[in-house]
Amino acid sequence: MAGLLPFATPTALDYFAALVADDSSLPLLEAAFALALDDDPGLDVQGELARIDALAENLRSRIPADTAPLPRLRLLNRYFFDELGFAGNVNHYYDPCNSLLPAVLQTRRGIPITLALLYIEFAAQIGLSAQGVSFPGHFLVKIHLPRGEVVIDPFSGQSLSRDELDERLAPYLRQEGLVGDNEVPLGLFLQPAPARDVLARMLRNLKEIHRQAGDARRLVGVLERLVVLLPQDWDERRDLALALADVGRHAGAAHELSAYLLNRPQADDAPALRHRLQAWRRLG
Repeated sequence: MAGLLPFATPTALDYFAALVADDSSLPLLEAAFALALDDDPGLDVQGELARIDALAENLRSRIPADTAPLPRLRLLNRYFFDELGFAGNVNHYYDPCNSLLPAVLQTRRGIPITLALLYIEFAAQIGLSAQGVSFPGHFLVKIHLPRGEVVIDPFSGQSLSRDELDERLAPYLRQEGLVGDNEVPLGLFLQPAPARDVLARMLRNLKEIHRQAGDARRLVGVLERLVVLLPQDWDERRDLALALADVGRHAGAAHELSAYLLNRPQADDAPALRHRLQAWRRLG
């Protein structure tokens, strides 16, 4: 009898790669929960999704089928922000747990983008159309109603008027020189964020947090996911190479840096990085 073929158990990175392989079927909430698997390898992602379904069902069961969209929205806000107590983590904004959905679901504290993902899921489960918005500096939620749109700050639960949005946007426009003749309409900054962009923003938040903390192991995990998510972003490959070298994985660092230099041969940092590449190949 022939021996059984060896079977390699998929890693957390393999699981994430499978989730984000195709934009048309990318399950954003599941992929966002999967970001926590490095910190908690035993995390039951499907169990976490079931917890959300149960919480949403609790709200859905209270809403008569003929309830109009605006009253549904008011009930959602009362349930999400008041009854469940979801809110921004003002005191510990840069805690990495704020970017990991299992922790946010447990503590009911997070940052705008993680709170937005949960809010959008609750909205969908009660028949509302809500989308994430990558507003400069602060992720928002846009809800489509028959008579227009409502923009909500998921960090505070506040519904934002056009004047308030203009006020929030003004510093960014001045910084980027987008005033006067170069002025850009507000609507351009309220476009729905694609799922891949949302995950990239979450990962880049974590990237900066781990970089600032000097947590090389977690930084590698985040960068590996960014490279899987954005395979043509050569700057992320370069950063992954540098992080891998910091944890002694020189062969992997050389592989990623080779891809960067092949695609960015004229980059300002290319000459110095070629010297590093030679050293890593000797070490690897």
